[in-house]
Amino acid sequence: MKTAQVLVLAIHALIGWALCGAIMGIGRAVTTLDNTLIIHAVATPIVFALISWIYHTRFGNTAPLQTALIFVGIVVGMDAFLVAPVFEKSFEMFTSLIGTWVPFALIFLSTYLTGLVCEKKRQSG
Repeated sequence: MKTAQVLVLAIHALIGWALCGAIMGIGRAVTTLDNTLIIHAVATPIVFALISWIYHTRFGNTAPLQTALIFVGIVVGMDAFLVAPVFEKSFEMFTSLIGTWVPFALIFLSTYLTGLVCEKKRQSG
């Protein structure tokens, strides 16, 4: 992959991460943490399915599995190296199933499945 293609892919993943972060930030300001985590878990696959659809229909430089792995890898990296140590000042978020692990799995699944659908549409014409 060329540098520009890597940047496009990373930017899409970072946009998804930022939108999910905004959901968490706004949610924590207006409701309880438990409610925010549920909203985040529901919204995350929708956000990443839309971003994956945009990426695959406009660029599609990676296969669905590659895209899903890279998207979730970037999100995990941002959470581990920025959110937990800088914003949360704790890695406790990684002990929460609904707070991290379910959204990570849903990011992977929604990105992968959306990529498969886009790939199938592209192949069928």
